[in-house]
Amino acid sequence: MFPQRNLLRLSQRSAQQLRATPVRSTVQRRLNSTDAKMPSWAVDNEFNRERANVKHHAASTSDLWKKLSIFAVIPCLILGSVNAYNLWEEHWEHWEHMPPLEERTEYPYQNIRVKNYPWGDGDKTIFWNSDVNYHNKDKAT
Repeated sequence: MFPQRNLLRLSQRSAQQLRATPVRSTVQRRLNSTDAKMPSWAVDNEFNRERANVKHHAASTSDLWKKLSIFAVIPCLILGSVNAYNLWEEHWEHWEHMPPLEERTEYPYQNIRVKNYPWGDGDKTIFWNSDVNYHNKDKAT
């Protein structure tokens, strides 16, 4: 009983799909972007006028933010980049006037090593920068 009923339903569904497929394929699909204006059959009422006003407001607001992002944000990014570059150069210029790394005071709380690191020679951290970091194992405070 059940297999017969399922078979009947399956045949009905497949027949409907076969009949409906050519009809669907011949109908032209209209996209929302084809016509931006209100169609001629649309009624000129308060709702449609309000929707048109909202659309106009959205267009002007998006235009404002587009102009802000082009004419305000991009120059601010350029100015910030120039400022960061100048600060970077000043920092290294100042660093050149300091005594060499070997002559600087090494305090007991710096470069504490309980055991060796598993990489390199075991003495340098993973973020070690040889231009600014120095560790003398033999030196005591």
